[in-house]
Amino acid sequence: MQIAIDCRMSGKSGIGSYFDALLPYFIKDFECLLIGSGSVIEKYKSCAGVTVCECTAEPFSVQELFFFPKNVLKKINECGAFYTPYCNIPGGIRVPVYTTIHDIVFLDVPGLASKAGTFVRKCFYRRAARKSAAVFTVSNFSAERIKTLLHCKKPVVVTYNAAPEYLSSRTDGTEIIRKEKHSVLFVGNIKKHKGLKVLLDAFRLLLKKVPDSRLIIVGNAENFRTGDTAIFEEIKTLPPSAVCFTGKISNEELKNCYYKANLLVQPSFYEGFGMPPLEALTCGTNAVISDIPVFREIYRDFPVTFFSSGNPDDLAEKIEKSFELPEVRDIPKIYSFSKTFETIKKELI
Repeated sequence: MQIAIDCRMSGKSGIGSYFDALLPYFIKDFECLLIGSGSVIEKYKSCAGVTVCECTAEPFSVQELFFFPKNVLKKINECGAFYTPYCNIPGGIRVPVYTTIHDIVFLDVPGLASKAGTFVRKCFYRRAARKSAAVFTVSNFSAERIKTLLHCKKPVVVTYNAAPEYLSSRTDGTEIIRKEKHSVLFVGNIKKHKGLKVLLDAFRLLLKKVPDSRLIIVGNAENFRTGDTAIFEEIKTLPPSAVCFTGKISNEELKNCYYKANLLVQPSFYEGFGMPPLEALTCGTNAVISDIPVFREIYRDFPVTFFSSGNPDDLAEKIEKSFELPEVRDIPKIYSFSKTFETIKKELI
């Protein structure tokens, strides 16, 4: 059976990383029609069983919904199924559709988008739930929220995320990366459900007891300044030497950040899966994470430290204690993209 695969999210962070890790498994086990443009379809077009179809229509655009290229639709509808790594479905597809809804945070957490923005997202989610033969998601927590808020009657199948392969090798050379003492890593954005405000309050308390502590925030300072003025102003009140922004970094540089950090803190109030703790643990770095249902599901068998969600005093205490923990040596082999693909494959066939 030939599977039409929407590759237009490839190369983008988050969903794109998840998709790029799964795509080689599709190519190995199926005849594939790859829909997209640029390097991803160039990379695979010479592979056996692969046909490529150039398409520049943007995901979630009016063109995608109502004016999707007819030549592309014709090729999709000659396939046995259509797979997309997100919840966008081009108009005019007549074969069985399989979508992925990673989370519905915009419906569960008020204020992340305008009322209009929330409404549009809800429409896309519901359209995906209605048109899909099955919906994939990345945790049981997200599956239950999808069933409840979207009233989804179709199968909702859990396809867990996994750490990317590039994190598995310790370095790109022979040099051993040393941990930076009392360094705390934050990988995320400034949306309020990520809990950065709680981390900043905790870090301020931590500096009173461990004055040489450093907070490394992955991302550009400018993005934080324009995205949330209050958060950026709070960051400015901390000693300049105590906070470092990495700027935009490559995967290799992110890997080095994970290896160098004394520990990672993930203070989220809400996640669909929550990748940074798994990535940190893969690199031997301890993780202090908020005690929320999805983290209890995903990380219950992992050597993580939970803190009371939203409580900066407890977080500061747990960070201080975690500074003394030994480097993580072994983690359970629970999640892998090969396992995730096998779950997807069972639904497709």
